[in-house]
Amino acid sequence: MSLLQVDNLCVAYGGIQAVKGISLTVEEGELVTLIGANGAGKTTTLNTLGGLLAPVRGQIRYAGRDLAAIPAHDRVRHGLALVPEGRGIFARLSVGENLLMGAFHRKDKAVIRADLEKAYGLFPRLREREQQLAGTLSGGEQQMLAIGRALMSKPRLLLLDEPSMGLAPLMVEKIFAIIREINAEGVAILLIEQNARLALAAASRAYVMESGAITLSGPAAELAADERVRAAYLGH
Repeated sequence: MSLLQVDNLCVAYGGIQAVKGISLTVEEGELVTLIGANGAGKTTTLNTLGGLLAPVRGQIRYAGRDLAAIPAHDRVRHGLALVPEGRGIFARLSVGENLLMGAFHRKDKAVIRADLEKAYGLFPRLREREQQLAGTLSGGEQQMLAIGRALMSKPRLLLLDEPSMGLAPLMVEKIFAIIREINAEGVAILLIEQNARLALAAASRAYVMESGAITLSGPAAELAADERVRAAYLGH
């Protein structure tokens, strides 16, 4: 059984169907990417998996459970963490307070402290700014904080929405190196990313989404070599 199994998922905004019967899977410890143009339905898909939107129909199973019965705030307890587009940090809290918010559902204080140290090891810049208000961080630092906060929940599956958006090239490289490191430690990742080249290089499998439907899927390396994908998303 897949860690995440989505079958015939349909999501609508008012009368507009944004996601039109998609199916996808993520295996334990796998890094899968969902690429496509703006407006294809990628963020809608991730927000539905995170519990921020309700599907019109279809089924989402995570770790063998039907996600429809689990409210958004409770999905974190089950190891499903969403890093939303735009980061969603608490601007008026400090960096340290933001990270601890990621562990809001946990009671294991000693382990939380160890995980906080681990997050600072992964993101040394955050340790330097532990007492700083999160809203004063740069875009790249805020992205690090959003990912670090999600890791504090001890996720089994991390949903990442546009982690490189608005970042300078050097920061993008740094963020992707960290994403690969997180995945190498056994955390499964479903990644949405406008930079299709980077996403396909990092992932083991990929789905291409167009106008609310999945039009192509397969090993990421194969899709990176597909002429249709190269023409539409890789600039040649």
